[in-house]
Amino acid sequence: MQKLTEDQLNQFTGDLVRYRHSVNRSVIYTPGVRHVAERGEAYWLIDAIASWIGSEPFVKAVNEDGRIGYMHFWTLSVNANGTAKLVARADSPDQPFISQSLVYTDFPMSLIDICAAFDGEHWTLYLPSEH
Repeated sequence: MQKLTEDQLNQFTGDLVRYRHSVNRSVIYTPGVRHVAERGEAYWLIDAIASWIGSEPFVKAVNEDGRIGYMHFWTLSVNANGTAKLVARADSPDQPFISQSLVYTDFPMSLIDICAAFDGEHWTLYLPSEH
């Protein structure tokens, strides 16, 4: 299988296809995010984001900053030694309202951004190019 690259991600420009998360049924995601999960062997990344959405720290952040309840942004940063950090922000350059350290990942990119938008019923996870 071809390694996940930024060029591959730029081919995703948005469509109406959505996939539902198996545990957090209020989370759906686009073909671009599914491509990241498949090619990057990173369904765990969708799981991590979905596990935070609706959690106590998430609800607290929404109550403190209403923007988060409509849209927010996730970034996975991977270091050369395989450690990583997943953070969520209301907007750049705001401070993260969620931060999770990972002791190891073999995710093939050093950085990836995933947006989350609420449509009144579902949280849709999508790549910036799919906006």
